[in-house]
Amino acid sequence: MRGRRWSWRNLSHAFRQRLTLRRLLVSLALLPVFVVLAILCQGIPPTYNDIRHFERRLPQHNLAPASRHLQQQPRYIRFPGHLWGHGLNNILQETILMSYLAYMSNLSFVFEDYTWSHTPLPYTVYDFALRPARIPLNAIISGPTAGGPMSDTAPRAVSAEFWEHVCADKEKRYVISSENAPNDADGSVIIDWWTEQLVSNQHLCIEIDSTAHDLFDRFLFGGPRVLSLWQSLASSPILTDFTWSPLVQSAVTRNFALLQPESAKDLYDVSSPATLPGLVAVHLRRGDYKRHCPNLAKWGAEYMGFNQHPSLPDRFDPHPYKNDSRVLEEYYLEHCLPTTEQIVVRLRELRREHPHLRRVYVLSNDWAWWLDSLKEALEEDGWDDLTSSLDIQLDAEQYYVAMAVDMAIAEKADVFVGNGFSSLSSNVVMLRMAKGMDANSNRFL
Repeated sequence: MRGRRWSWRNLSHAFRQRLTLRRLLVSLALLPVFVVLAILCQGIPPTYNDIRHFERRLPQHNLAPASRHLQQQPRYIRFPGHLWGHGLNNILQETILMSYLAYMSNLSFVFEDYTWSHTPLPYTVYDFALRPARIPLNAIISGPTAGGPMSDTAPRAVSAEFWEHVCADKEKRYVISSENAPNDADGSVIIDWWTEQLVSNQHLCIEIDSTAHDLFDRFLFGGPRVLSLWQSLASSPILTDFTWSPLVQSAVTRNFALLQPESAKDLYDVSSPATLPGLVAVHLRRGDYKRHCPNLAKWGAEYMGFNQHPSLPDRFDPHPYKNDSRVLEEYYLEHCLPTTEQIVVRLRELRREHPHLRRVYVLSNDWAWWLDSLKEALEEDGWDDLTSSLDIQLDAEQYYVAMAVDMAIAEKADVFVGNGFSSLSSNVVMLRMAKGMDANSNRFL
């Protein structure tokens, strides 16, 4: 023991001798360099310049006289207070409703990049890796919301870059405040109020000031008030002509061997209903939901609005458990953050209802080891195959829109099992219902 004690003393003395102030300062000065190198070693994200070039060449962006005489000069509406720095699906649900309002008002919607950061640089740092600060909307979706053609004569959407050119003179911009809008009313009442303000306005460039409050806030999307919009929204070109971007669709096609379509044509036909026979797609949100789900129980949260559609077979009713906080939280966790055993039981129940189901695709942000253990449990329960988000092969551009790739796969599954509290699941259910897929094919955990 004495010899070991002296050994540690000697080491400590040698360390103090070598750790001079100069060496300490040099080490501290080099630390940011090592951090930057560690970040850069994970790769430089793509710029999506080809897709930006595509957006600039959309026909509605051509202001040449020869193109202007073909149709009446459209009027434009922009929502500069739109969401940014949030997950894709929070932004997507707001963007869809904004473009729907523009359509109902016969205005040209101004679409924006999917923005994670307002840094002037093309990249930002997230989880010690670079990620694009902005991604062009046409890298994620296509259709009317992103400037695609519509099945009627409504004016096509334009990019924010185009707006800055046409409406460069700020005196041309007519600003309407959201201060007096009935943002706590049913969705249809909100749309009707805004439409009334907009259809009578003849200014070329209309801008919505949402400083007072958001046009479509999380409480609208998170409750049944949004359902009053369903019939009109589902039959509008905003949803009937909605498609995922060619970039997203190319990722789905690239992974045909994992997805096992009966025919490759099934993956190309974006208007087709369920085209991946025998596949059940399950959304298992983990990560931050380990903190979020217990909070939902404390708040008494409901399923997202579209997940409460009356045609859907699964209901969430926490009221019988209100008097016991422990049982109430367990009820929420079973539907929001289920254990492996609960997932196995739930999928077994659905396989009894849909005997043709043999394969599972998991949309998840959890670790590989947990997904591997889930796969083993499902295979023991008789499922033929389990694949997940981690198995999908993606190139550099597809990697940063991987969530949309997951959603495109879920949209094509025979049965989709969602997390009722999730905006991703809500958007998948919305798109499947708009395609006319059987309501019984949309289930929840």
